[in-house]
Amino acid sequence: MKSMLTMLAAGTCAGAFIALAAPVQAADMSLTRLDCGTPQAPVAVNQRFSDIYAYGDLKLQFVYSCYLIKLEKIGVKADQIKYVGISHYHADHTGQVGSFPKATLLIGSREWDAITSPKPAEGVNFKPFENWAKGEGKVEALALDKDVFGDGSVIVLRTPGHTPGHQSLLVKLPQMGAVVIVGDAAHFRENYDSDGVPAFNFDRAQTVASLERIKKIAANLKATVIIQHDARDIDKLPAFPASAK
Repeated sequence: MKSMLTMLAAGTCAGAFIALAAPVQAADMSLTRLDCGTPQAPVAVNQRFSDIYAYGDLKLQFVYSCYLIKLEKIGVKADQIKYVGISHYHADHTGQVGSFPKATLLIGSREWDAITSPKPAEGVNFKPFENWAKGEGKVEALALDKDVFGDGSVIVLRTPGHTPGHQSLLVKLPQMGAVVIVGDAAHFRENYDSDGVPAFNFDRAQTVASLERIKKIAANLKATVIIQHDARDIDKLPAFPASAK
Protein backbone atom coordinates (compact mmCIF):
# COMPACT_ATOMS: atom_id res chain seq x y z
CA MET A 1 0.00 0.00 0.00
CA LYS A 2 1.19 3.52 -0.69
CA SER A 3 1.87 5.58 2.41
CA MET A 4 -0.46 8.45 3.27
CA LEU A 5 0.14 11.50 5.41
CA THR A 6 -2.43 13.90 6.81
CA MET A 7 -1.67 16.91 9.02
CA LEU A 8 -3.75 19.45 10.89
CA ALA A 9 -1.54 22.15 12.33
CA ALA A 10 -1.96 24.93 14.84
CA GLY A 11 1.62 25.99 14.35
CA THR A 12 3.61 27.23 11.43
CA CYS A 13 3.83 23.83 9.80
CA ALA A 14 1.91 22.86 6.71
CA GLY A 15 -1.59 24.18 6.75
CA ALA A 16 -4.51 22.16 8.00
CA PHE A 17 -3.69 18.78 6.52
CA ILE A 18 -1.79 17.16 3.71
CA ALA A 19 -2.65 13.83 2.17
CA LEU A 20 -1.26 11.49 -0.44
CA ALA A 21 -3.90 9.90 -2.63
CA ALA A 22 -3.91 6.35 -1.31
CA PRO A 23 -6.39 3.61 -0.47
CA VAL A 24 -7.55 4.20 3.08
CA GLN A 25 -7.79 1.21 5.38
CA ALA A 26 -9.08 2.41 8.73
CA ALA A 27 -7.45 -0.47 10.60
CA ASP A 28 -4.01 0.89 9.61
CA MET A 29 -4.64 4.48 10.67
CA SER A 30 -2.87 6.20 13.55
CA LEU A 31 -2.67 9.76 14.84
CA THR A 32 0.34 11.40 16.47
CA ARG A 33 1.12 14.85 17.84
CA LEU A 34 4.12 16.98 16.93
CA ASP A 35 5.24 19.77 19.25
CA CYS A 36 5.59 22.75 16.93
CA GLY A 37 6.74 25.44 19.34
CA THR A 38 5.77 27.66 22.25
CA PRO A 39 5.46 31.25 21.05
CA GLN A 40 5.55 33.19 24.33
CA ALA A 41 5.09 33.15 28.08
CA PRO A 42 1.59 32.76 29.61
CA VAL A 43 -0.63 35.68 28.64
CA ALA A 44 -3.82 37.25 29.99
CA VAL A 45 -6.80 36.08 27.92
CA ASN A 46 -9.73 38.04 29.35
CA GLN A 47 -9.89 40.94 26.94
CA ARG A 48 -8.66 39.43 23.69
CA PHE A 49 -10.32 36.01 23.89
CA SER A 50 -13.74 36.87 25.35
CA ASP A 51 -15.94 39.63 24.00
CA ILE A 52 -17.89 39.50 27.28
CA TYR A 53 -14.72 39.55 29.46
CA ALA A 54 -15.48 36.16 31.00
CA TYR A 55 -12.02 35.04 32.14
CA GLY A 56 -10.99 37.53 34.82
CA ASP A 57 -7.28 37.35 35.62
CA LEU A 58 -6.74 34.03 33.83
CA LYS A 59 -3.35 33.66 32.14
CA LEU A 60 -2.58 30.73 29.84
CA GLN A 61 0.35 29.25 27.98
CA PHE A 62 -0.42 28.96 24.28
CA VAL A 63 1.35 26.34 22.18
CA TYR A 64 1.57 25.35 18.54
CA SER A 65 0.78 21.69 17.98
CA CYS A 66 0.65 19.69 14.77
CA TYR A 67 -0.99 16.34 14.05
CA LEU A 68 -0.12 13.53 11.67
CA ILE A 69 -2.54 10.88 10.44
CA LYS A 70 -0.70 8.02 8.79
CA LEU A 71 -1.07 4.63 7.10
CA GLU A 72 1.78 2.17 7.58
CA LYS A 73 4.72 4.50 7.08
CA ILE A 74 5.74 8.07 6.38
CA GLY A 75 8.13 8.48 3.50
CA VAL A 76 6.62 10.75 0.87
CA LYS A 77 8.04 13.57 -1.19
CA ALA A 78 6.33 16.92 -1.63
CA ASP A 79 5.36 16.21 -5.22
CA GLN A 80 3.58 13.00 -4.16
CA ILE A 81 1.07 14.89 -2.04
CA LYS A 82 -2.42 14.79 -3.54
CA TYR A 83 -4.22 17.16 -1.16
CA VAL A 84 -3.17 20.03 1.04
CA GLY A 85 -5.67 21.91 3.18
CA ILE A 86 -5.86 24.62 5.81
CA SER A 87 -8.18 25.30 8.72
CA HIS A 88 -8.10 29.05 8.01
CA TYR A 89 -6.01 31.82 6.53
CA HIS A 90 -4.10 33.08 9.59
CA ALA A 91 -0.32 32.85 9.41
CA ASP A 92 0.04 30.33 12.26
CA HIS A 93 -2.10 27.85 10.30
CA THR A 94 -0.71 28.32 6.80
CA GLY A 95 3.08 28.28 7.29
CA GLN A 96 4.45 25.81 4.75
CA VAL A 97 1.40 25.19 2.61
CA GLY A 98 3.32 26.57 -0.35
CA SER A 99 5.73 23.63 -0.08
CA PHE A 100 3.18 21.46 -1.90
CA PRO A 101 2.46 23.37 -5.12
CA LYS A 102 1.34 20.31 -7.07
CA ALA A 103 -1.28 19.31 -4.51
CA THR A 104 -4.98 20.06 -4.76
CA LEU A 105 -5.79 22.78 -2.22
CA LEU A 106 -8.78 22.06 0.03
CA ILE A 107 -9.91 25.35 1.54
CA GLY A 108 -13.11 26.99 2.76
CA SER A 109 -14.72 28.94 -0.06
CA ARG A 110 -14.91 32.11 2.02
CA GLU A 111 -11.22 31.75 2.92
CA TRP A 112 -10.37 31.42 -0.74
CA ASP A 113 -12.38 34.54 -1.58
CA ALA A 114 -10.45 36.47 1.10
CA ILE A 115 -7.06 35.16 -0.04
CA THR A 116 -7.70 36.00 -3.71
CA SER A 117 -9.23 39.40 -3.08
CA PRO A 118 -7.49 42.23 -4.99
CA LYS A 119 -6.72 43.77 -1.59
CA PRO A 120 -6.62 41.02 1.07
CA ALA A 121 -7.68 42.25 4.49
CA GLU A 122 -5.26 42.56 7.40
CA GLY A 123 -4.59 39.14 8.92
CA VAL A 124 -5.20 37.24 5.67
CA ASN A 125 -1.94 35.40 4.96
CA PHE A 126 -2.22 35.22 1.18
CA LYS A 127 1.43 34.90 0.15
CA PRO A 128 1.75 31.09 0.59
CA PHE A 129 -1.16 30.58 -1.83
CA GLU A 130 0.24 32.43 -4.83
CA ASN A 131 0.76 29.18 -6.74
CA TRP A 132 -2.96 28.39 -6.64
CA ALA A 133 -4.06 32.00 -7.06
CA LYS A 134 -2.13 32.12 -10.34
CA GLY A 135 -3.95 29.03 -11.57
CA GLU A 136 -0.84 26.85 -11.33
CA GLY A 137 -2.51 24.36 -8.98
CA LYS A 138 -5.98 22.90 -8.48
CA VAL A 139 -8.28 24.35 -5.82
CA GLU A 140 -11.37 22.86 -4.18
CA ALA A 141 -13.11 25.76 -2.45
CA LEU A 142 -15.37 24.03 0.05
CA ALA A 143 -18.76 25.42 1.05
CA LEU A 144 -19.69 22.20 2.87
CA ASP A 145 -17.97 19.31 4.67
CA LYS A 146 -15.50 17.20 2.69
CA ASP A 147 -15.16 13.42 3.11
CA VAL A 148 -11.53 13.36 2.00
CA PHE A 149 -11.21 9.67 1.12
CA GLY A 150 -14.87 8.82 0.60
CA ASP A 151 -15.10 6.38 3.51
CA GLY A 152 -15.79 8.67 6.46
CA SER A 153 -12.36 8.16 8.03
CA VAL A 154 -11.17 11.75 7.56
CA ILE A 155 -13.73 14.55 7.23
CA VAL A 156 -13.13 18.26 6.90
CA LEU A 157 -15.82 19.99 8.99
CA ARG A 158 -17.24 23.38 8.11
CA THR A 159 -16.94 25.45 11.32
CA PRO A 160 -17.05 29.16 10.39
CA GLY A 161 -16.93 32.00 12.88
CA HIS A 162 -13.29 32.50 13.78
CA THR A 163 -12.87 33.36 10.11
CA PRO A 164 -15.50 33.24 7.34
CA GLY A 165 -14.53 29.79 6.04
CA HIS A 166 -12.87 28.18 9.05
CA GLN A 167 -12.65 24.36 9.03
CA SER A 168 -11.97 21.67 11.65
CA LEU A 169 -11.05 18.01 11.15
CA LEU A 170 -12.73 14.76 12.19
CA VAL A 171 -10.58 11.62 12.20
CA LYS A 172 -11.93 8.16 13.05
CA LEU A 173 -9.30 5.82 14.50
CA PRO A 174 -9.87 2.05 14.82
CA GLN A 175 -9.02 1.83 18.54
CA MET A 176 -9.24 5.31 20.02
CA GLY A 177 -12.34 6.18 18.03
CA ALA A 178 -13.27 9.62 16.75
CA VAL A 179 -11.03 12.63 17.27
CA VAL A 180 -11.99 16.23 16.47
CA ILE A 181 -9.12 18.68 15.94
CA VAL A 182 -10.74 22.09 16.28
CA GLY A 183 -8.36 24.49 14.55
CA ASP A 184 -9.21 27.87 16.08
CA ALA A 185 -12.89 27.20 16.67
CA ALA A 186 -11.73 27.39 20.32
CA HIS A 187 -8.36 28.44 21.67
CA PHE A 188 -8.38 26.92 25.18
CA ARG A 189 -10.59 24.86 27.49
CA GLU A 190 -12.45 27.74 29.10
CA ASN A 191 -13.05 29.19 25.64
CA TYR A 192 -14.57 25.88 24.52
CA ASP A 193 -16.58 25.17 27.66
CA SER A 194 -18.20 28.61 27.85
CA ASP A 195 -18.74 29.14 24.10
CA GLY A 196 -16.31 32.04 24.36
CA VAL A 197 -15.94 34.33 21.39
CA PRO A 198 -12.62 36.15 20.90
CA ALA A 199 -13.04 39.85 20.19
CA PHE A 200 -11.20 39.43 16.87
CA ASN A 201 -13.46 36.66 15.50
CA PHE A 202 -15.24 37.26 12.22
CA ASP A 203 -18.78 36.36 13.33
CA ARG A 204 -20.11 35.82 16.85
CA ALA A 205 -23.22 33.80 15.97
CA GLN A 206 -21.30 31.51 13.63
CA THR A 207 -18.63 30.95 16.27
CA VAL A 208 -21.21 29.84 18.84
CA ALA A 209 -23.01 27.67 16.27
CA SER A 210 -19.75 25.98 15.24
CA LEU A 211 -18.83 25.26 18.86
CA GLU A 212 -22.29 23.79 19.38
CA ARG A 213 -21.82 21.60 16.31
CA ILE A 214 -18.43 20.34 17.48
CA LYS A 215 -19.84 19.53 20.91
CA LYS A 216 -22.76 17.60 19.42
CA ILE A 217 -20.45 15.66 17.10
CA ALA A 218 -18.23 14.87 20.07
CA ALA A 219 -21.21 13.68 22.13
CA ASN A 220 -22.74 11.59 19.34
CA LEU A 221 -19.47 9.95 18.32
CA LYS A 222 -17.94 9.88 21.81
CA ALA A 223 -15.08 11.79 20.24
CA THR A 224 -11.94 13.18 21.84
CA VAL A 225 -11.74 16.93 21.23
CA ILE A 226 -8.26 18.43 20.78
CA ILE A 227 -7.88 22.16 21.48
CA GLN A 228 -4.61 22.76 19.74
CA HIS A 229 -3.40 25.99 21.31
CA ASP A 230 -3.99 24.87 24.92
CA ALA A 231 -0.86 23.45 26.56
CA ARG A 232 -3.08 21.56 29.02
CA ASP A 233 -5.06 19.84 26.28
CA ILE A 234 -2.61 18.45 23.76
CA ASP A 235 -1.51 15.47 25.86
CA LYS A 236 -4.79 13.78 24.92
CA LEU A 237 -2.73 12.50 21.98
CA PRO A 238 0.74 10.98 22.32
CA ALA A 239 3.71 12.85 20.94
CA PHE A 240 5.80 11.54 18.05
CA PRO A 241 7.08 8.87 17.60
CA ALA A 242 4.25 7.38 19.70
CA SER A 243 0.78 7.46 18.20
CA ALA A 244 -2.89 6.84 18.93
CA LYS A 245 -4.52 4.07 16.91
